[in-house]
Amino acid sequence: MLSSADVIIVGGGLIGLGVAWRSAGRGLRVTVLDPSPGAGACAAAAGMLAPVTELHYGERSLLDLNLASAARFGDWAGELAGLTGRDIGYRTCGTVVAAWDGADLKDLRDLHAFQRELGLEAQLLTGREVRELEPNTAPGLPGGLLAAGDHQVDPRRLHTALGEVAIAAGVTMLPSRAVSAVVSRGRVSGVRLEDGTLISGDQVVLAGGAWIRELDGLPPQVLPAVRPVKGQTLHLRAADPGLITHVVRGSVRGRPVYLVPRDDGRVVVGASSEEAGFDTRPRAGAMYELLRDAQALVPGVSELEFEHVATGLRPGTPDNAPIIGATDLEGLSVAGGHYRNGVLLTPITADAMAQLLTEGAVPPELLAFSPRRFTASPQSIDRDQGAPAWN
Repeated sequence: MLSSADVIIVGGGLIGLGVAWRSAGRGLRVTVLDPSPGAGACAAAAGMLAPVTELHYGERSLLDLNLASAARFGDWAGELAGLTGRDIGYRTCGTVVAAWDGADLKDLRDLHAFQRELGLEAQLLTGREVRELEPNTAPGLPGGLLAAGDHQVDPRRLHTALGEVAIAAGVTMLPSRAVSAVVSRGRVSGVRLEDGTLISGDQVVLAGGAWIRELDGLPPQVLPAVRPVKGQTLHLRAADPGLITHVVRGSVRGRPVYLVPRDDGRVVVGASSEEAGFDTRPRAGAMYELLRDAQALVPGVSELEFEHVATGLRPGTPDNAPIIGATDLEGLSVAGGHYRNGVLLTPITADAMAQLLTEGAVPPELLAFSPRRFTASPQSIDRDQGAPAWN
């Protein structure tokens, strides 16, 4: 069997569906391949939209990208609600970072000075002010920080809405796994499915999250530098909403933890981080540690009903930044490696990739995230043999 598309997207998570929707809106015929769309990282993600409180030293380019994408989320939520009638759980609730002890408070003061140096909106809080904002936080916390512009969205609702608008825009969704790329004369020309079906396409986008390197048949040097990073989140429920109203995060004895409240009384607690390959089995120790540290910040967590644990694999990269853009193999591009910011970066990645697929280049502000930044030495593809030419 043979079918064709202008663009084949390998991966149906948030990024893949976002790229599909925006690309179809530009008139492209798009096919998305994924045997279980939405079962990857977004199934376990808490959905924090937190460019300010996710700031790490030495990640200025990533900060700018995160801020730009966060600024688009309100319009995205409104557009998706208008097209689907769905509430994607976008809440402009702000984030409170609680200091666990004096050392944490010193670190927060240093971080706040850095944030202000970069022109970011953040406010230092006394312990009393933390309790005024969140009365159910633990007594005795020495202080904290408020990032009023760090919000949240429900990743599962977002994924459902993106699937609906993509299909409405004409995207073909195939619940199939792509096993190999078809490469000839220096360019990719399609993919082959498990059942032998060949889908030809002018362009192929790798958007498979932690599994992005699993497509056979590609030259090694164009495979994205992505590894799986295991994470667990706990989903709890209160009889009545209101335990916390902001996203609350902190570091308890050096271990980061966060609590994300939903409108329906659920609280998502996360997230562990483990270099465990593709092992997605829940680990009891990680669940215990998350609950213990969450209760240290918000003691009322102990009274919540346990619903389930979600385990996912974040797509990590050597520099913790995403990989967005064209590769050295003609027709092949990458939208992946979003690590801890996949939900947040969905809007800007989708728009940038749609521009690449129709105009041939991403916006200038995304050039720093090119797949080519991990190439050790200049390489090209031998267009006569379809094999890598090592220089």
